[in-house]
Amino acid sequence: MNSQEKVLQRLTATLDEYLDAVLRQKLPNPPDLMALFSRLDELEKELDPSTPGALRHYMHQKSYRKAHLFLQGQDSENSNGNCKR
Repeated sequence: MNSQEKVLQRLTATLDEYLDAVLRQKLPNPPDLMALFSRLDELEKELDPSTPGALRHYMHQKSYRKAHLFLQGQDSENSNGNCKR
């Protein structure tokens, strides 16, 4: 596994953690989303030019659900937003 594949693997795991944390925000003692946002920002910086443009776009726009669907091979479920991309 090359370094970019490892970054994508860590990104997938962090997005899984983020989406789970969002669901738990209304529960007592919710997870700290700020820490997850920080980790996601750092992972975005590790994406190289070989990373598919759609994924880089989703991460740059903080469209984490779309990025997650992309990494799960379900990009066709992503609807076009207002960015006209």
